[in-house]
Amino acid sequence: MIISKIFNNNAVLIKDENAGEKIVMGCGIAFKKKCGEELDESKIDKTFILSNPDISNKFQELMTYIPSEYIELGEDIIRYAEKTLGKNLNDSIYISLIDHIYAAIKRFKDGILVKNAILWDIKRFYKDEFNIGLNVLNMIEQRFLVRLPDDEAGFIAIHIVEALLNENVEDMYNITEVMSEISNIVKYNFRISFNEDSIYYYRFITHLKFFAQRLFGNKVNIDDKSDDLLDTVKLKYVNSYECVNKIGEFLKRRYNYNIANEEKLYLTIHIERLVYKSES
Repeated sequence: MIISKIFNNNAVLIKDENAGEKIVMGCGIAFKKKCGEELDESKIDKTFILSNPDISNKFQELMTYIPSEYIELGEDIIRYAEKTLGKNLNDSIYISLIDHIYAAIKRFKDGILVKNAILWDIKRFYKDEFNIGLNVLNMIEQRFLVRLPDDEAGFIAIHIVEALLNENVEDMYNITEVMSEISNIVKYNFRISFNEDSIYYYRFITHLKFFAQRLFGNKVNIDDKSDDLLDTVKLKYVNSYECVNKIGEFLKRRYNYNIANEEKLYLTIHIERLVYKSES
């Protein structure tokens, strides 16, 4: 392995036998080393292989100003999140999450606290990711002797959800806001409290998540085949269909978005199941 670039004493960019690039880390791995020299492979503790060239370049830039201990923490968090969720995260989280944690700790030490305006919604809609965020706060405290507020667990959760859905943080905030708005319309329309531990609530929230994605991605599913089924459903589930119409009016007024019939169909079915089970 030949050293291509040295970020600091503990991190370098190398070329392997196949001329592929990797970022490797290890205590003192680059001490008294120069580019073009052979690397002592026995000192390698962690290896980063990012398939996206753009993300790889940004990660290399990150390495130039963020200390290696934050990079190592980020890697451990990502592995922990993937294992807990049983899903792979988009490589972009190496940039967004590590940069955020570094900045959050720096702000906290400077006495600057940032409130998370949608923390309550994050706790409701992304329970698993938020619990991961709380455990990440423990990891940060163990390594840096800094206890960040729960607001940061919410921010961390959003970065994880972003990496699952391949959305950026701004879109995730908008998606979460729409989910909250629609959820509240249903809640107040039927004057009910949801059982947030039920499978019906989980399915409803999952549907809203992808529905909101389509809204902000301008991706409308139009399927005329669903029209006949919608006619049946709106007669059978009158109250739920009227609620969907209220949601449609709100989205048209607020976001200039028209709900397609297929979306009305599935939203009506999800609301009917949710309300029926909640009332039961």
